[in-house]
Amino acid sequence: MSMNILVAGATGKTGRQTVQYLIDQGHKPTALVRESSDTSVLPKGTELRYGDLTDMKADVCDGMDAVIFAAGSGSATGPEMTKKVDRDGAKRLVDLASKSGVKRFVMLSSIGADQSNPSGKIAHYLSAKHEADEHLKNSGLTYAILRPVALTNEGRSENVILGEGVDKSAKASRADVAYVLAEAATTGRYDGQAQDMQSAS
Repeated sequence: MSMNILVAGATGKTGRQTVQYLIDQGHKPTALVRESSDTSVLPKGTELRYGDLTDMKADVCDGMDAVIFAAGSGSATGPEMTKKVDRDGAKRLVDLASKSGVKRFVMLSSIGADQSNPSGKIAHYLSAKHEADEHLKNSGLTYAILRPVALTNEGRSENVILGEGVDKSAKASRADVAYVLAEAATTGRYDGQAQDMQSAS
């Protein structure tokens, strides 16, 4: 059955591949984009819905069966924007999805986001991701959370490792991450799970 799926972060390197996989599988992805977004990178046939993660309208998730959050403020931004997008934007989208009756919410998180008090250079990022993940878990929505290791731009490896066996120093290709996000949103295979992920070498 074809699903209507909202993808936040659809114009990003991982998001656009997620959208393509959804189209390939016969689903109807809708990209949540800002007015300034370069939508030329999106696959043909992608519906657009305009909205900013820092200022979303209440009806942004209306009509959707599932939501995929694959957005991020980016490494070039500071802690404040990370909080606004990766934490507050994600939490707000979770709340709006719940109010709109969305059946499933898939969160692209990060390795290390299971820690409640992270340390190190990206502690603010991991803290934001942790709060967003916990908010989703407590939302009442059917959820799946994917926490990949360091991302690469390699193609599909056709084999991924999930859960306990993940090497935290390994790599995950964006193509593999995108595929698992699409699978999580459409199949229910990972419902109720928060999983680390890597590409198999």
